[in-house]
Amino acid sequence: MNYPHVVDTQTTVILAELVQRERRALVATMAKRTQSLDIAEEAVDRAFEAAFGQWPTEGLPDNPRAWLYRAAAHKATDALRHHKMSERVHEELGRAMEPAWDDAPDSESFPDDQLRLIFTCCHPALSTDAQVALALRLLSGLSTEEVARAFAVPEVTMAQRLVRAKNKIRAAKIPYEVPGQSELGERMVAVLDVVYAIFNEGYVATGGASLLRVDLAAEALRLSQLLRALLPERREPLSLLALLLLIDARRPARVSAEGELVLLADQERALWDRAQVERGKALLEESLKKPGEVDHYAIEASIQALHDEASTYAETDFIQIAALYKLLRDRADSPLVELNEAVAIAMASGPAHGLSRLRDMKKRGVLTEHHLLHAAEADLLRRLGRTADAKAAYQRAVGFATNQVERAFLEKQLRSL
Repeated sequence: MNYPHVVDTQTTVILAELVQRERRALVATMAKRTQSLDIAEEAVDRAFEAAFGQWPTEGLPDNPRAWLYRAAAHKATDALRHHKMSERVHEELGRAMEPAWDDAPDSESFPDDQLRLIFTCCHPALSTDAQVALALRLLSGLSTEEVARAFAVPEVTMAQRLVRAKNKIRAAKIPYEVPGQSELGERMVAVLDVVYAIFNEGYVATGGASLLRVDLAAEALRLSQLLRALLPERREPLSLLALLLLIDARRPARVSAEGELVLLADQERALWDRAQVERGKALLEESLKKPGEVDHYAIEASIQALHDEASTYAETDFIQIAALYKLLRDRADSPLVELNEAVAIAMASGPAHGLSRLRDMKKRGVLTEHHLLHAAEADLLRRLGRTADAKAAYQRAVGFATNQVERAFLEKQLRSL
């Protein structure tokens, strides 16, 4: 959605922050009220459009969230009245809903609405890719173009995928609700994957001028806590929460004061949130004590715990980390897991061993259009003294990087050679 240009700089900043912070919560609430993703998105976007048109001249309302909620509610009511139903049904539905629109829900209800929307996006009637794509679009606030980049597909392909997913939700009359206990377990796997995808977008934004989307990371943490409360007997929600806490604890050290990316090897570990690390480790220990097979989130959390425990990067137990990545890859054949395993092998056994793994991935066409593979290859070539080859690899990495902070870091590495 391209909102109108406004002159008031302060209002522009506030509105931009609101779009980023509130849009997904408002869409989730409108979807619950209208039972339509299309109407919900359109109503919220039109509410923000009205705000961009009015606030710069009329001033900010006392409660911007409530103003946006009421504006979206009126837009949604109008849309419902003009929907392809009988006029009588529309009038009755509109009258029935109008009292509910009068007051905006309190802030505590927004996370619940978003949890309902996640379960709707993760209905088994939808493919896994469609589930994650739809959740990223609706709950992460990403544009269709950004979601397409995350999936490495053309924008038109992603747009069609999202439309098909919404149509299936409408045709199958999938309810906007958290399922009952009998269905909760089977739906949990997809929901956890979606929450992890939202967190990863917050950890490294697919595009834009900022490396981090702190709001998305915080939302993923909040949702993972809700999921843990929903299924306290299950290991996976506990493991995911531990994993997110252990990763997020390093966030204060990931970007320099100048806004530049700081690699794990160069981070000031005193900046890490040690209380959060300890909480993550305690949850991981609790997860590992549960009966049954260890889940892949627990394995990933164990890797992150090893990173967090090391006093320096050089003292990290990369032998054990490489073994855990091997175990993780045996469970789920993920290209990024294979890449991380190769990097861990390079740290444990030397850059030549890691480079051999990366070259094997390239021969098989794995991640050949992903900047991280070429960045890892460039670093290993640099460490081996192969400067010309390292330059070429950095140039490929720069070409595939979509986040401006990551691209700037790679360009700096290239210049240093």
